[in-house]
This record gives sequence, structure tokens and C-alpha cells, in this order.
Amino acid sequence: MDSAVIARFEAGRGRLASLAYRLLGSAADAEDAVQDAFLRWQAADRDHIEVPEAWLTKVVTHLCLDRLRSAQARHERAVGDWLPEPLLDGDVMLGPAETFEQRESVSLAVLTLMERLSPPERAAYVLREAFSYPHAEIAGILDITESASQQHVHRARRRINAERRGGAEADPAAARRIVEEFLAAATSGRTERLVAMLTADATAVSDGAGLARRLLRATTRERIASSVRAGFRPTEAKRRLAGGTPAFHIVLVNGSPAALAVVGDRVVGAVAFEVSDGRIASLCGIAAQGRLARLNEAWRHHVPDEPAIGTW
Repeated sequence: MDSAVIARFEAGRGRLASLAYRLLGSAADAEDAVQDAFLRWQAADRDHIEVPEAWLTKVVTHLCLDRLRSAQARHERAVGDWLPEPLLDGDVMLGPAETFEQRESVSLAVLTLMERLSPPERAAYVLREAFSYPHAEIAGILDITESASQQHVHRARRRINAERRGGAEADPAAARRIVEEFLAAATSGRTERLVAMLTADATAVSDGAGLARRLLRATTRERIASSVRAGFRPTEAKRRLAGGTPAFHIVLVNGSPAALAVVGDRVVGAVAFEVSDGRIASLCGIAAQGRLARLNEAWRHHVPDEPAIGTW
């Protein structure tokens, strides 16, 4: 293939990967979709492709829709063992982040809520909120009417807004201080302080250190505080499971503050927080190594700050 043709595709690879990640919530699946799009680009009659960027956007979108509609994907996401794959701040897959809507559309909380949308609603919402496509172009990408595009986006916004735990976007420095205080309370055993730092409607979800067959959920402040306290209580068994004594670093994951448990240069667990009005509205704990693969790859090239908790 002509190097110019390859370069044309590679110039848009990051945008396509960001689109696929938002649609699928999985970096690995997003990479597969983009690679499949590249193969179709290779095989296409490019003389009849007027706008390559638009053609590739449509191809990637439909590849992702096929994945979301597949029996395997529906089963994986229905049985309760699915969580979005977290990405470290700066990852190209996080894509555009100039507006609040763009940043919110890639948060773990919204990626999880998008599971409740139909595939066309999810695609229309992502194309509109994250990439600012007009409804006429969304209609062309999804092979629907412009009116249907407007309806999909309206329904998606309504459903997501109805379930959102957070309010306005939190100041990153203030959010970090709240997470630092929460970690200090968690490791000191101050359960009452943990309860006080949670919003009244706070929620928590975890993959149970990667060992649970189903996701573990908590929906009251007391249960969340108890689970957090138990999870952060150091034991020799946990150190053996982690492969050593972890240090805890506070970083941004999908635009939100997160605590990473790190042993050597390996991330063994992540807890992402959503902060609202000075309190924590949601927690998402991920330790299954399959979900941390891309984050781990990025961490190996990351220069971290001093850990919030150096010995545990």
C-alpha cells in the first residue's frame, strides 16, 4: 500500500480509537475495531471515497455497533461482570477534552451508565457530546433520519442525567485533597469519617480484587464505608495476593481522581472516585489485571509523584 494512504489513516487513528473506546468502554476492543477499520481501508476503492475521515468514522462506528449487538457482548454485559477499562490521564484514547461534555463522556461513571442505552442511542450520544457532530452527519453515519438522531441523543441525555451522582465538574486540586483525606480515613480505621465524606446517595462498585464472579455493589454510606475500610485494611494475605507491599498514588483516571495500588512498576488495583460538592459520590474499584492492561502499560512510562501512602 502507498505510504501516503497509510499515513492518511494513521493521522486519524487517535480520533478513531477515542471514538471506539467511548462506544465500547474497552481499550482492547477499541484497538481491534480500529485495526479492522484499517483492513477495510486497505481493501476499499478509495477513488470513490470523497471524505476519508467521514468514511472511516462510519466504518468504526458500525464495527462498534456490531460488537455491542453481538450475543457474546450482550451476555458479558448482562451477567454483571462488566466494567469500563480505566485509562491513565494523557492516553490518546481519552480523546477530545476541551469541553465539560467531552470530559464527562469518557468518565468511568458515564461509560457505565451508557450501558443502559441502546447501541444507536449510545452512538448518537457519543458522536454528539464528544465529537460535536451535527445531527445531519450523525444521521448519515448511523443510516437513520435526522429526527431519529435528535430523539436518540435526547433520550440518552435524559437517562444519563437521571442517574448521574455527580453535580458540576470538581476542581482537580480540591478533588485530590478530598481523595487524600478519604484514603487517610480508610487506612486509619475512621469509619465514621468515611461515612461523613460520602454523599447521601453515594454508590460503589468493585470487581472484588479481581476475584469475584459478579460485581460487588454497595448503595448505602454505611455499607460503602465498611467495604472501603475492609478493603484498605492491610494484611499479609493481601500483600501476598498483590505480590508485595503496594504504595498508593493519586492520579487522574478518565478525568477523575483515582488511587492506584502499585507494587514495583505494576498497578495491582485502582479505585476511581467521583467528587460532587466536596464529597465523594461514587467509587469504582478495579483489580482484574485484564481490565488494567492498558493502564499498566501507560504507568510503566509515567513519572509518578510521591505516593499518598508509601507503606501499607
